[in-house]
Amino acid sequence: MQEEVDQKTIALAVNTTKMTGRVLAKAIQMYLQHHKDKSKNPKIYHGKQTIKQLMKQNAALSNIEITDKNIRSFESVAKKYNIDYALKKDTSEQPPRYLVFFKGRDVDVINMAFKEFTQKQLKHKDKPSLRKLLSKLKEQAQKLNQNRDREKNKDRDITL
Repeated sequence: MQEEVDQKTIALAVNTTKMTGRVLAKAIQMYLQHHKDKSKNPKIYHGKQTIKQLMKQNAALSNIEITDKNIRSFESVAKKYNIDYALKKDTSEQPPRYLVFFKGRDVDVINMAFKEFTQKQLKHKDKPSLRKLLSKLKEQAQKLNQNRDREKNKDRDITL
């Protein structure tokens, strides 16, 4: 027991003009109160977190598989629905799998979030690519300009 007490050290900084026994006692009392409050109320994490932090919240965990291309868009939807989740990369397979762990009581919220997520992905696939559209329009504009140049050259040849 004595060895345990000897190995624990704390640093306490007090800003005072005159250090008295009462000031020191008050500072130690405030430190002990702060330490007591901190141990009673551990920090609760929200949003993306580690699996260990998620398990500390005493809730059953469920998981789903997600591809690495969809992680970013899933994170935005999860943030919108205020879902506590953890990402785990499973490298035992090739290509690696990504698992999303979440609390078991959040199943309904996860289902809603994934419905919105899939609808968002489908809409994204249905939209035409702006770059492809711009390149097509650019080619058409070049063809029109070439036709105009030809017509101008014909007009010049006729007048000469």
